[in-house]
Amino acid sequence: MNRPFLPAIKPPSHLETAAWWFAFSGDLLMVNVKGKSTSIPLLRSPQELGLQCIRSQYLGLFHGRHCFSAELQERTKPVQNMAFENLRGLYPILGDELFALAGRAKQIMEWDRNHQFCGRCGVQTMSHGRDRSRICPRCGLENFPRLAPAIIVLIARGQELLLSRSPHFPTGIYSILAGFVEPGETLEEAVEREVMEEVGLNLSNVRYFASQPWPFPHSLMIGFRADYAGGEIRKDPNEIEDARWFRRTNLPLLPPVMSIARRLIDGFLEETTTSS
Repeated sequence: MNRPFLPAIKPPSHLETAAWWFAFSGDLLMVNVKGKSTSIPLLRSPQELGLQCIRSQYLGLFHGRHCFSAELQERTKPVQNMAFENLRGLYPILGDELFALAGRAKQIMEWDRNHQFCGRCGVQTMSHGRDRSRICPRCGLENFPRLAPAIIVLIARGQELLLSRSPHFPTGIYSILAGFVEPGETLEEAVEREVMEEVGLNLSNVRYFASQPWPFPHSLMIGFRADYAGGEIRKDPNEIEDARWFRRTNLPLLPPVMSIARRLIDGFLEETTTSS
């Protein structure tokens, strides 16, 4: 299988051509804006634009071109033809491949920023060199980029699916249930626990669907399908504002198309259309 992105750790000794630079000021990504076009900057270094990197990280090759992530000062002012944008809103512009790479860049940049000092003894860490890790020169504690596994599940009851609202969702948006995996749990156990805790329902036929890296901030979303097996909706008021069964004819506002939640929902709706 030909992969458009080939990850690597050791940067080239010199750049013969411009590289993709995923440079962040806080949580905002710097993009090139010319007219109606928005793109990831191609540069030899952000210094070309008069910008100083606090730190930068080599990512690898994307379609044969070198890629870097970089941390800029917070509240860096955009230079000519550049702007700083929220990564979530860039998906329709960047598309699947570049959005995924920008998410990788963001996670690696944040991990590098947050592990400059050892969490055990407080000494400044150093880059390992061969691995994507930072190591303490005093006690040897090694830190790799961390992922937080989270399950997300679509529950079907015949032609209906369960959708719910969390208090932190944008106005009007409903989605499917999700939650983080706890230590010592299997993914399937996490699915059943989260559903029972949040809406009080029993499940059957829990099966894997797909996964998606989700860099907000550093999750790996693991998607499942499941069938309703009993119980009445009993909302956890701390987590769920509303939860109901919906048919394709009365759907509320749904999550954005780049999310695995939307892929699960769209897959179910396609099935029900075919079978009806």
